[in-house]
This record gives sequence, C-alpha cells and structure tokens, in this order.
Amino acid sequence: MQERIAGLVSRVGAVVRGAGTDADALYALVLVVVALLAAVIAVAALAGFAAGRLSMRARLRDARKDAVKRSRAVLGGQAAEQVAPFLPGFPCNPADARFVGKPVDFVAFPGAADGSPIREVLLIEVKTGGSQLSAREKEIQRAVESGQVRYVVYKADGVR
Repeated sequence: MQERIAGLVSRVGAVVRGAGTDADALYALVLVVVALLAAVIAVAALAGFAAGRLSMRARLRDARKDAVKRSRAVLGGQAAEQVAPFLPGFPCNPADARFVGKPVDFVAFPGAADGSPIREVLLIEVKTGGSQLSAREKEIQRAVESGQVRYVVYKADGVR
C-alpha cells in the first residue's frame, strides 16, 4: 500500500514539475479533485455534527426549562388544593369538605359540620391559573349534571 501511495505521489510530482505525460496530468487532476471533495465532505460532516450538538444542547436546555415550569405549576396546584377550603369564595364550610384528590379534589356535605340538614353533596375540583378540567373530570361533571349519581350501600359481610 505504501508503495502505491509513493507511486501516486511521484506521478503527481512529475506533473507538477512538467515532466509527466498527459495521462499523468489527468490522473493528478483527478486525484486533486477527489482529495478536495473528500476534504469538503469531511468539513461539512464536522460542521453538521457540531451544529447538531449545539442544537441538541439547546433542545435539552429548553426541555429542562419546560419541565421545571410544569413541575412548579403542578406543585402550586397541589398546594392550592390543600389550602383552597380556607380561601375566600370556597363553596362551603371547610369543615364540611373531605379531600379526595383523584378524580375530584373534594367531596363536601354542606351543613354536616354544624349539624344542619344536608341538602346537597358537592364534588369540588380546584383549579389554578389557566388550568382546565381533564377529560376524566369533564366526564364526571357531565355525569353529575345529567343526574347519573347514585348512593350505594355496600355490605362487607364476612369481614369481622
């Protein structure tokens, strides 16, 4: 292999010195063009690789920022759920509400805490900021609004 490369180099050298044949000149020109193409391809590949790495880093940085933002929103929403019964405008006495968490935040029995008759049962979903009802929460809302609610007594016989 080294002998072949040495032969190619001597033929190119002969052309450069003007001592080669036309075939040698053509061969040297082809070698130079191929070498230049290889160099251009190598530079383009390296530039693309570097740009890809920079782009990947930017996408990763943006994804991390988005994850932190979403995490803060979730944590803020969870904190709001816990303190909501004590905020102004909550639809009932906090003592009447029981935290469930999923699929609704609270079930409330207005009047239960002070011994008054219970005239309604509330399913309460707490939302903060621009958050919307999930698909499951919307299904529950539709079921309640259309009267598809039952009171069920389950007897666990055999359990002592």
